[in-house]
Amino acid sequence: MKRVVEADDVKAVARRKSRKSGAQEAAVGDPSFSQAVIAWQKQHGRHALPWQNTRDAYRVWLSEIMLQQTQVAAVIPYYQRFLETFPTVEALAAAPSEQVMAHWSGLGYYSRARNLHRCAQMVVAEHGGRFPADPGLLEELPGIGRSTAAAISAFSYGTRAAILDGNVKRVFARVFGIDGFPGEKAVENDMWQRAVALLPESGVESYTQGLMDLGATLCTRNRPACPRCPLASRCVAHLTGRTAELPVRKPKKKVPERHAHMFVIAHDGAILLEQRPPSGIWGGLLSLPERAKESAADELPPDIDAVVALHGEAAAVTRLTGFTHVFTHFRLHVTPYRIDLRTRRHGVAQSAQVWYPVTELAGAPLPAPVKKMLLALFAAPDLLS
Repeated sequence: MKRVVEADDVKAVARRKSRKSGAQEAAVGDPSFSQAVIAWQKQHGRHALPWQNTRDAYRVWLSEIMLQQTQVAAVIPYYQRFLETFPTVEALAAAPSEQVMAHWSGLGYYSRARNLHRCAQMVVAEHGGRFPADPGLLEELPGIGRSTAAAISAFSYGTRAAILDGNVKRVFARVFGIDGFPGEKAVENDMWQRAVALLPESGVESYTQGLMDLGATLCTRNRPACPRCPLASRCVAHLTGRTAELPVRKPKKKVPERHAHMFVIAHDGAILLEQRPPSGIWGGLLSLPERAKESAADELPPDIDAVVALHGEAAAVTRLTGFTHVFTHFRLHVTPYRIDLRTRRHGVAQSAQVWYPVTELAGAPLPAPVKKMLLALFAAPDLLS
């Protein structure tokens, strides 16, 4: 019985500690925290990623933008292809937006690509092609928030600046036993205070990379490797058995369901594509003409005859296998139709529309699910006519 009481006492102390105000705890730094992170990173952290071992702010910036809400394994091939085509910020700034979007296609969160292009243009026009070292100036550029600005400045210039990305929030929530969803302003402010207070006087690059590496490789959302963590002895979540509870998950909301028809209008080895508006889902990308549908029960859209007549005379209309794509705030269910034209009306395509050769679809700036469907549809040679 005594052993149980002692264990409960330990948990009670840890819980009381975790309830202290963030301002009180964060007001005093703890050098042992950063020392533990730095020592671990130098021995066990990641050192061979394509964007490491460089002070080139352009490469650092490119990697940080791509890594926002995206796993390292998915980013690496995109990062390498980007550098092959756009080796400098000047090359990226001068590139057509269609080319930039084509290189980003499939990486998701397309506003990042639009901001990436605008940011490159501003760096060239307003900063002479050199990214500022001041995190405050970096934060004024498109697509760069406080944490990203700090990471770019730390890795490129050795600036002593605090980061707070998703990985770091998870580490802090567990180590300090922070209750509350990290996306809430009060909780996030608490974490920022800690992040600033815990900055080391030196070795900020290793410390920053160490925090990222801990969250990505050890302090993962599921099945964290606590026995190998350098912070385990001070981690409230580990000591109280709350690693599954922390960080507190975002309150669930019902995901809205949307439905749409898409049209694969084909003629003479080409299909009709149209450029989406610069903002909104798949902003700036090419995609298929589409019409919203009220529900999953809707079959052929009522204006399909008008759609066909606008572009020519149909030889066949075929319903294709539908697909669902999940966005951050809703789920889109697509019912696609292939419309093969016997004859095509020339000169009637709208300004945002283009007839695109199916043989060039692999390099087109298309949303990933649309490109996947089209490549599968036109893979067989007999479908190219």
